[in-house]
Amino acid sequence: MSAPDKPSVLVVDDKENMLKLFSRILGDAYAVTTAADGERALGLLASREFDVVVTDIQMPGADGFAVLREVKRRWPATEVVLVTAYASIPKAVEAMREGAYDYLAKPFDPDEVALVVARALEQRRQRREAEGLKQQLAAAPDFHGLLGTSAAMRQTCALLTQGAARDFTVLLTGETGTGKELAARAVHAESPRKGRPFVAVNCGALPAELVESELFGHAKGAFTGATVAKAGLFEEAHGGTLFLDEAGDLPLAMQVKLNRALQEKEVRRVGTTQPINVDVRVVAATHRDLQAEVSAGRFREDLYYRLNVFTVRMPALRERREDIPLLAMHFLAKAGRPLEGFTPEALRTLTAYAWPGNVRQLENAVARAVAVAPGPRIRPEDLPPELSPSSSGGGPLPAESLAKMPYREAVDSARDAVSREYLVALMQEFGGNVTHAAERAGMERESLHRLLKRYGVRSDDFKRSE
Repeated sequence: MSAPDKPSVLVVDDKENMLKLFSRILGDAYAVTTAADGERALGLLASREFDVVVTDIQMPGADGFAVLREVKRRWPATEVVLVTAYASIPKAVEAMREGAYDYLAKPFDPDEVALVVARALEQRRQRREAEGLKQQLAAAPDFHGLLGTSAAMRQTCALLTQGAARDFTVLLTGETGTGKELAARAVHAESPRKGRPFVAVNCGALPAELVESELFGHAKGAFTGATVAKAGLFEEAHGGTLFLDEAGDLPLAMQVKLNRALQEKEVRRVGTTQPINVDVRVVAATHRDLQAEVSAGRFREDLYYRLNVFTVRMPALRERREDIPLLAMHFLAKAGRPLEGFTPEALRTLTAYAWPGNVRQLENAVARAVAVAPGPRIRPEDLPPELSPSSSGGGPLPAESLAKMPYREAVDSARDAVSREYLVALMQEFGGNVTHAAERAGMERESLHRLLKRYGVRSDDFKRSE
């Protein structure tokens, strides 16, 4: 009797010598059951699932097509290998369109039989793993878009829930790409203000001369171009939540005015002296170490203490590696292409990488893999080259890889020393097209122009001749 832990293979053929041949080839590695015709195979399939079914096509009565259809109807995860004479190969190809895994053309080599069955079993295993991940993903808690079952994420979501219940300022810290905006939206959704506006602004993307107008509004004629009066974001968020992303990038002069607005709960539009009362709950986020910024004189201490009422640090992706397969499947499902999942090697590559750009970088990596994968599963070679084992240590990425990342992620990965190299790589990739480069970098076109000027990089030098 075969060992119970061996994979099960059903061999169906109306010739006894073929059944004996398959049993001899496969018997050592697999638990082989034989059926002398299609009708007996259908009877076995009515009550039992096999890992692989190897069936001849040409048989009296129920042929290989009937066996294939019954397998796929009753046991869709079972892989089917067809056996056919050379002249009937077109029929085997047709059967593969109906769900067969592969075919063996007579005469065949015993090693070929063992190889095809082993591949069929590997396909079944990978499909079951993918289905298991899909089931885990469906059952995983989704905290307003924040996915993960790791202890780090459970603790983070618990803290966000606690902070949401109290109507005070929340400060979200952590590396770029860790999901701070999702966390801010979760705080709003869990708070008593959930039915009121949620207004988000990236402070780092606002030109210094327009920050005050954007936050507090302006009167008609307050400055050139102010043809009408405009309410600021504080007024838009009245009664709700204002999310100040990258608050650590605010100019010092604006920090003074923001601190006063938070203290007095009122704002003054640019060009007026009339205070406007605002009822706003502020959630601020930054990838910077604000205490270090205070010590360096780049961030006001009084504003730091006003923001640092309830702090939640968003964990880096490398600190919750067990969430990576679930997140990867989530992003695969969002990509809109019906792939089955990832090969085990691809999942190992994803899990081993240090992810300097965190969840955002993982999403981009999966989107890229979906675009290039021939299917049905994403392989390691479909992933971005920087994810190769030689790049998994988490150190700075080479300049030619930096152009694949938004600017802030590149700077986080390799600090300011590579800013110029990043910009050069970006210009090279897009042939000096600042608009397309700004979209890739995740910043406004004007902001990219300022960076290019600061580092002496001329976009015209990279323009491609027609």
